[in-house]
Amino acid sequence: MDLAFTPEEQAFREEVRTWVHAHLPATLSHKVHNALRLTREDMQAWAKILGTKGWLGYSWPQQFGGPGWNAVQKHLFEEECALAGAPRVVPFGPVMVAPVIMAFGSPEQQQRFLPGIASGDVWWSQGYSEPGSGSDLASLKTRAERVGDKFIVNGQKTWTTLAQFGEWIFCLVRTSSEGKPQTGISFLLIDMKSKGVSVRPIKLLDGECEVNEVWFDNVEVPAENLVGEENKGWNYAKFLLAHERTNIADVNRAKRELERLKRIAKTEGVWDDLRFKDEIAKLEVDVIALEMMVLRVLSAEKSGKQSLDIAGLLKIRGSEIQQRYSELMMMAAGPFALPFIQEAMDAGWQGDHVGAAHCAPLASTYFNMRKTTIYGGSNEVQRNIVAQTVLG
Repeated sequence: MDLAFTPEEQAFREEVRTWVHAHLPATLSHKVHNALRLTREDMQAWAKILGTKGWLGYSWPQQFGGPGWNAVQKHLFEEECALAGAPRVVPFGPVMVAPVIMAFGSPEQQQRFLPGIASGDVWWSQGYSEPGSGSDLASLKTRAERVGDKFIVNGQKTWTTLAQFGEWIFCLVRTSSEGKPQTGISFLLIDMKSKGVSVRPIKLLDGECEVNEVWFDNVEVPAENLVGEENKGWNYAKFLLAHERTNIADVNRAKRELERLKRIAKTEGVWDDLRFKDEIAKLEVDVIALEMMVLRVLSAEKSGKQSLDIAGLLKIRGSEIQQRYSELMMMAAGPFALPFIQEAMDAGWQGDHVGAAHCAPLASTYFNMRKTTIYGGSNEVQRNIVAQTVLG
């Protein structure tokens, strides 16, 4: 196993770094580096910049319009974007549903949906979790009844991230109740402008409405929007979840936020506290270990070997690291780690007013990170999966 980057890979890194710094708007990188609220326009703007370059689908093969990068190149691209302060690519379209359409969709579906995803013009959402069917995804109850050349969909999805912006949503729906819970599930692509689709935002602890409930009331979906075979959706869901859980690990954002933690500690005068510095050092060791795990997988892929199925393990470690750096930031800022209130920031009552603009969003980040060990399959469930599939 060779974890060193080749001269060609280093040259690729420099190419990406130069392009990102030339095209990333300073207003966006400022918001990202300081954990300020990103609007739909902010996220869409960066997606379209990448789309114009042909890099929004950075993990796509050339046959579908992607750059055809290998695993190491994809990693270097993600790292350079994160360190530069680029908004994270909203994964539901280019990272999650697109690979499913490429692998299991019909040629007509590929021609219809992939161009809008690659350009950043179409916003996708993910319809998986339901009340009582989160980590136990196979127990989902949203039904799709086949009637002629269409499905009639009824049910509810919840915790649907950024669904208030969604234009299309990919959903797991139950099309049969026979056999095991994993059977009888199908994978549907649904236009969110369809009659009967309603979205209700859920306000979180940090005051944001990042997640939503999505209701389907006799929604008509053309049968041509079924991906793959009817009742085979569980197989496609497992394929997609591997992408999601690896994405959640987000080691590159952890590296960027580790540097932010150090800046806050120095600014707030706790950098010289040896006990606090020990906590930062332990976190840094764990971030490096997570990166080594990621690079180990990439090394295996590059050499053509079959890497261990450790998406769940990456998710566990990555999500716990995200919680730890948000906690340490709060501890470093102390009383200045105020709840993030946009109206107060706009009015000058919070942040710059007290000379601590870098601290204002910390409580918001802390509250938001409480969910990372739950979504994408709770860490408790992931540990069981790792025990069975990796440890034997």
